[in-house]
Amino acid sequence: MNPRNALAASATLHCLTGCAIGEIAGLMIGTTIGLSSGQTIVLAIGLAFVFGYLLSSLPLVGAGMSLGRALRLVLAADTVSIIVMEVVDNAVMAVIPGAMDAGLVDPVFWIGMIVALSAAFVAAFPVNRHLIDRGKGHALHHAHHGDPGGHEQHQHGTEHH
Repeated sequence: MNPRNALAASATLHCLTGCAIGEIAGLMIGTTIGLSSGQTIVLAIGLAFVFGYLLSSLPLVGAGMSLGRALRLVLAADTVSIIVMEVVDNAVMAVIPGAMDAGLVDPVFWIGMIVALSAAFVAAFPVNRHLIDRGKGHALHHAHHGDPGGHEQHQHGTEHH
């Protein structure tokens, strides 16, 4: 696989993991405390961003970067990808009959999530590839790790601080 495609796939999967954790946690919390469907969706989307940013920040902080700097980098690198994922994920869930109303123990919910998250991956991959090609997005993370996948972008002077 082309190194930039591999980096884009890794970035997309990384964002997808955070989004999935946040969405499922939001749905579980919203259902448990009796929020309306709209409130639950807002909570799930909010938590998707929180977990997406958190999962991207942890390795940077673990590598010695300050939390503030890591968060600035992650906000710059991952926001567009997460927005694309959330729009596609929620749109797909909305068009799958019964998926939005299905409970967490209903197979329709989980099948819907698999389809929606797969569609979100497909939609966000070219976005991440485009950002990486321009030395932005997830390439910024790798430039800070000394990863060869982000090295070329770092050489072009597109690293943000």
